Amino acid sequence: MHSRSEERPGDQDMISGMNRLGIENISVFGLPPVEFVNLAADLGCRYISTGVMPIEYNPQGYPRFSLREDKALRRRMVAAMRDRGVSISLGEGFTIRPGLDVCQQRAADLEVMCELGVKRINTVSMDPDVARTFDQFAALVEMAAAAGMEVTTELAPGLTVADLPTALAAVRHVGRPDFRLLIDTMHLVRSGSGAIDLAAIDPHLIGYIQLADAPLAPRYSTYFEEAMFERMPPGTGELPLLDVLRALPRDLPVGIEVPLRSQAQAGLGPRERLGPVVENARRLLAQLD
Repeated sequence: MHSRSEERPGDQDMISGMNRLGIENISVFGLPPVEFVNLAADLGCRYISTGVMPIEYNPQGYPRFSLREDKALRRRMVAAMRDRGVSISLGEGFTIRPGLDVCQQRAADLEVMCELGVKRINTVSMDPDVARTFDQFAALVEMAAAAGMEVTTELAPGLTVADLPTALAAVRHVGRPDFRLLIDTMHLVRSGSGAIDLAAIDPHLIGYIQLADAPLAPRYSTYFEEAMFERMPPGTGELPLLDVLRALPRDLPVGIEVPLRSQAQAGLGPRERLGPVVENARRLLAQLD
């Protein structure tokens, strides 16, 4: 087993506590990259996650962008991150789909992530073929490792990897120390697991944390709608967040994944929406120290 500094490239300088916080991509609803970096810095967050393209939902009419196509934008983003002390804790968009080879489809995107200094990418699967999903995970991990990156996979109801046991089976199948679990607090609890289950597994198998609150019972007709558009700030829902966080490693980024569609539609900008959410997250993490 590698040491933690070897296992999590790019996080060696991390300090526990407040410095772990980041803002996840779906929380900002298409905010352009440089503005996203500045938002995170202004709110005292060290990290952001990003894909090469924005999510489709864009209620505030931001101009469309493409980190895949726009080299000048990539340069401006890198400069902004350097100037503001922000880095990308998670590269997104590496989805396994039926009939598509993730390595062929996303090799160019991985190069973009390298240019942006990304050291960790996340993958999920929408391919109902579990065996093929696991093999695609293995191929993606090998490709990412050649680029100096590690990979996490995210469990969530409705995905192929829908729960913690399936996620652990995927990690065992790939069998590499640079393939770990992304634990999203909402997905974990809603899929039927909790702090006791996390405490029973090797902490080295966990590579990233996403933080959100929610009711214990669904509020929307589909899980996808609630997860993508209307989560709750930490401490305002019913999830046992402190218990879950106490069962997780203390040296990992904690990405705030709290999309608030109703507030965006009411005209609140990202700073107004996410400022209070960041403060809630800080208060929660302070209780761990």
